Amino acid sequence: MAKNTNKDNSQNNNEENKKKVTRREALNLAWLASMGFLFVSFSGVTILFAMPRFKEGEFGGVVPIGSKDSIPNLNNPPENFPKVKFWLSNTDQGVLALYKVCTHLGCLYSWDDQETKFICPCHGSQFTKEGEYIQGPAPRSLDRFKVLLVDPETDEVVSETNENGEPLQIPEDSNVSIRVDTGAKIIGETHS
Repeated sequence: MAKNTNKDNSQNNNEENKKKVTRREALNLAWLASMGFLFVSFSGVTILFAMPRFKEGEFGGVVPIGSKDSIPNLNNPPENFPKVKFWLSNTDQGVLALYKVCTHLGCLYSWDDQETKFICPCHGSQFTKEGEYIQGPAPRSLDRFKVLLVDPETDEVVSETNENGEPLQIPEDSNVSIRVDTGAKIIGETHS
């Protein structure tokens, strides 16, 4: 009988040693779990928001224009690309991609065929076909995007606009594809 009593006592001690979860501890665990879930959710959303999602052909990414035959002729007006916010202008010096936002207050300017220049409808700033400042309240010439000449077979960049945004000459005898990098904006030159 004494042996049974010792077994019963050891079972009672084991049950007493097992700690019961109090209400306060259960609420603390629930609060910590909900905070952990909230932290993981916000972290995931923040990471997804911070990742760039520019696709080819969208503003902020590289826009394929086509072959050298796709650019406007030298005497034609610049070609408007409204979806990706630039004008493609072919000048005596070469090809330019001009950002479609006025450098004064951010209005969208347009090409005037009669006056053969860009005119901002908001405050009257005027710019040449090359994007150079003519007159008005704009503080500088038009901003430009980088133009890339790419070998269509190897997909390697053959030539690109320099850091000053000067027009890019397109060789007559080469087979190149033209692309515009709308993520690489070159700030226009300030006028005096």
